[in-house]
Amino acid sequence: MWFSRRPAAPAPEPFAAGATPLPDAGVAAPAAPLSPRRKWVRRISRGFAVFAILFLLLVGWLAITAPLSKSLEPIAPPQITLLASDGTPIARIGAIVDTPVKARELPKHVTGAFLAIEDRRFYSHWGIDPRSIARAVWANVSGGRPQGGSTITQQLAKFTFLTPKRTLGRKAREAMIAFWLEAWLSKDEILERYLSNAYFGDNTYGLRAASMHYFYRQPEKLTPAQAAMLAGLVQAPSRLAPTKNPDLAEKRMKLVLNAMVDTGYLTTSEAKAIRTPRIDVRSRNTLPTGTYFADWALPEARKLSDVGYSRQTIRTTLDSRLQAAARRAINRAALGKAQVALVAMRPNGEVVAMVGGRDYADSPFNRVTQARRQPGSTFKLFVYLAALRAGWEPDDVIDNGPIETGSYRPKNAGEAYSKTITLEDAFATSSNVAAVRLLREVGDDKVIDMARDMGVTAPLAKGDPSLALGTSSMTLLELTAAYAGVAANAYPVEPHAFKTEEPGWFERFFSGPDSFGSGVHDDIEQMLRAAVNRGTGRAARLPQANFGKTGTSQDNRDALFVGYANGLVVGIWVGNDDNSPLKGVSGGGLPARVWRDFMTDAHGARKQPQRAPTNPAGPVQPLDVPDIGSVPIGEATRVGVEDGNAVITTEIGGARIDLRLPINEGGPPPPAGTEPQPPPSQ
Repeated sequence: MWFSRRPAAPAPEPFAAGATPLPDAGVAAPAAPLSPRRKWVRRISRGFAVFAILFLLLVGWLAITAPLSKSLEPIAPPQITLLASDGTPIARIGAIVDTPVKARELPKHVTGAFLAIEDRRFYSHWGIDPRSIARAVWANVSGGRPQGGSTITQQLAKFTFLTPKRTLGRKAREAMIAFWLEAWLSKDEILERYLSNAYFGDNTYGLRAASMHYFYRQPEKLTPAQAAMLAGLVQAPSRLAPTKNPDLAEKRMKLVLNAMVDTGYLTTSEAKAIRTPRIDVRSRNTLPTGTYFADWALPEARKLSDVGYSRQTIRTTLDSRLQAAARRAINRAALGKAQVALVAMRPNGEVVAMVGGRDYADSPFNRVTQARRQPGSTFKLFVYLAALRAGWEPDDVIDNGPIETGSYRPKNAGEAYSKTITLEDAFATSSNVAAVRLLREVGDDKVIDMARDMGVTAPLAKGDPSLALGTSSMTLLELTAAYAGVAANAYPVEPHAFKTEEPGWFERFFSGPDSFGSGVHDDIEQMLRAAVNRGTGRAARLPQANFGKTGTSQDNRDALFVGYANGLVVGIWVGNDDNSPLKGVSGGGLPARVWRDFMTDAHGARKQPQRAPTNPAGPVQPLDVPDIGSVPIGEATRVGVEDGNAVITTEIGGARIDLRLPINEGGPPPPAGTEPQPPPSQ
């Protein structure tokens, strides 16, 4: 067997005089200490290694979560589906779109307008422009005019494949998709996709659809002025749309023209010679959304949804059962030729039912949100609240005799006067002279401040004693929201169509809603209760506690009842669109009865059947369609019983209709206190 053997170490030499002895054999020599420079090099190298690992993990995570494969697919038209709170589809809104554009077929001043204002270095960067980002950061930090650092490629990634939420994760995905698009598409293809899919306001997507909508001409024939105005819309389409804010659109257009001069697409003389283009919007045969509520909720839905081409399903606060109850209450009312509006909300402002008129198909004008009418005596809420906040009590008395001096001499209904009257009785009987005198005692500035605190934004006439009687017009929505502030004892209440996040305790502590003192809140509820129990609102009385106030404007042009009970705040308005007087209608009559009818149905004793889950992609339920009335009985009609249901088969307009109704055996009687309702007006 062979053995390997290490050579013997040479014998140590004798120590020289004065020499330092060597360490013993087998003992390691101590390492030389690192210099500060080498320490820093080692720390930096380790930090770089950790950063590289984290960066690779981040890139891997972004590659998995970012929709890279989707970014190269054809873009689908945008669509928003609004759901009731139970998931029932109530409206499905599409967009105005048209065929894509080709960059090579567009004039230079068209593509140049967008490049000049949105991305001047588009053809030289790789999806991310460090200069623009640095410039935007510096402008935001230094307090200059806020600027965006996103390139056209990033904007395409954002409004087509991502949500508009401003988070670092979304910005990172946006950058990843931008690099991906730059790697797989040419610059002209990216520009074409951007121009063909950007949002231009007025529910219009894409340059071709926008140019046809605003100027009724193809984008290949746009003038420099028209191109500049369209390019300016992309920054804030809803706010800058020339159909809504022509002054802002013109100001933005001039900014685009200056940018085109800076980038060489126009000369200074050419830019100075350009005038604001004329808007030419032609009517389109577009289908309505079908409900007053959906029309009101749509603008806010667009803010909540993705800003680009993506189908969205958004759940609203609308309660389909309460909406049906509202429609039934209105259909049963003897309105004659008058119009009607109803809005119901929770005390926190969640709107659960809205009917803006008798028939949406005949008139989509929303009398809840768009009509400004005199609130009449419902405005007295703010007068008496201001008085209570100033120290008055419900038992305090005030002169209730006729006003015989001054230029303004209001009268009480039925010429009913007395020497004095308590505030509670004056509110319950809706004394006009007492309200005017109370306004004078408290001060109209205090009353206006009270209304503003409660969320009223409508103009209010200062120095006008008729203000106490509700002569300043406002919408039914903001009036009802003010009453919701009383119901919740938290004001102002902002009506909304979508669920909002509850503020945390820290936010409530520093910026939470205001509230009345317990004494003031108890006193105003005592008055509102008296108005229903023994005052002008007796027709709205319910078996349970309810609070409300009637209102009738001058010459009976508007009749209102606003009140709350059982967690619902409801406002009713009846009037004529031409502002002509109503015949024999006051706030304590028809509006109060419609209010009671709706509230009885909404809080009836009969238990509502459980509904099967609905398909959000299914058909839209026509919640604003009036009842069809009685089913005609004739030779083509058969009535029978099948599976415990009454089945009525008939023909209406040549179409077969099968109506199935559950047979209610031994069901509970109608709620106590209800009265037979008159038949629907013809």
